Amino acid sequence: MATSDKASTRDRLLDAAGELFYRDGVSIGVEALCRTAGVSKRSMYQLFASKDEVLAASLERRLPAYEADLILPEHESGTPRERILHVFEQLEKSAAEPAYLGCPYLAALVELKDPDHPASVVARGAKDRMKGYLRTVAEQGGARDPDLLSRQLMLVFDGANARVGAGVETLDGLARETVTLLLDTHGVN
Repeated sequence: MATSDKASTRDRLLDAAGELFYRDGVSIGVEALCRTAGVSKRSMYQLFASKDEVLAASLERRLPAYEADLILPEHESGTPRERILHVFEQLEKSAAEPAYLGCPYLAALVELKDPDHPASVVARGAKDRMKGYLRTVAEQGGARDPDLLSRQLMLVFDGANARVGAGVETLDGLARETVTLLLDTHGVN
């Protein structure tokens, strides 16, 4: 198999995994995954040791775009307060889309429950990165307790994602308003 064929097979598997796992959950079987990707199980197992590794790789592959959607690029101006609010404004924008089912990393953590699962490791890393980003920006903005604020912001972020993903809430400014109160309480500029 040529290198481009392997890359194409890998890309098709990861594309299918990203779509299926997000839409239907991590319990999707190998048969359905391979059928959707248009690859044989043999080809999948030549590239990945298990479905778990496919899930982890699909989450890892998605991370740069996921973060780019939420985080204001460094070259764009914005106060720390504006940078934090941007994350929640982007969340609200995404949450308004009909196909939005919540945070894929939170969903993986909740569904898998196994902290040592390869996809849980990737998902926890994504959550830790977001919390670290919020902590750094909160500190830059003069937060009285950036550690506490970053934990509170993640609680709002994940809570909003869970409620929207479960179809029991629409955000309509709720996340932004909640975060504004937290930023005011912590003295973030």
